[in-house]
Amino acid sequence: SVLFIAAHPDDENTRLIAYLARGRNYRTAYLSLTRGDGGQNVLGSEFGEELGVIRTQELLAARRIDGGRQFFTRAIDFGFSKSPKETLAIWNRDQVLADIVRVIRIFRPDVLITRFSPGGGGHGHHTASGMLALEAFKLAGDSKAYPEQLGELTPWQPKRILLNGGGGGRGGGGSNADLLRIDIGGNDSLSGESFGTLAGRSRSMHKTQGFGNFGGSGGGGPSFESFQLLAGEPAAKDILDGVD
Repeated sequence: SVLFIAAHPDDENTRLIAYLARGRNYRTAYLSLTRGDGGQNVLGSEFGEELGVIRTQELLAARRIDGGRQFFTRAIDFGFSKSPKETLAIWNRDQVLADIVRVIRIFRPDVLITRFSPGGGGHGHHTASGMLALEAFKLAGDSKAYPEQLGELTPWQPKRILLNGGGGGRGGGGSNADLLRIDIGGNDSLSGESFGTLAGRSRSMHKTQGFGNFGGSGGGGPSFESFQLLAGEPAAKDILDGVD
């Protein structure tokens, strides 16, 4: 089982989710820390909380296509943030961290994958999502962390947390010894569609963001994604190395 973590609706790697969920039959989920309340809306006049409701449904529709499950935290998308410090102050860091730990304990993933680096620049929400994912990885298996959750849940420690960087020919980084590179190409055995086609159809569900014409395209040939270990046990050949 694999849990992919990022900041907003449409931050997820739909091709990787389709490959893991429908190609390898893993329990696969996306944890979007926000519901996209602060995004654009090319379809109508709904913004803020109303847009968050719409984008929640867009994510659920996307998961029905690519085969993943969907989770959220209580973090609010308040628009562009210049720094993770600002983001975490507005989000209530401990509350959102507790939500991530809870999702890990509920879903019990073998591996966590983040879309954004804990040390990266750019959008503060993105960097904060990587920082909190890494912190939650270290806390989810600790019985002293958020003990109020342990009446209904038990601690759960994933084997590793990886940063998903580059892929599909965009900085796959095969020559970098620190990166694990895997081929996520191929076709879904049930529908016959390529994972690229499924990913495109999944991504097209983000219609308020202008992705309605994204469509599904791409054959079943090789498509590479790279992963960098952030914490946990190293992986030499596959992201689920050492998992029974």
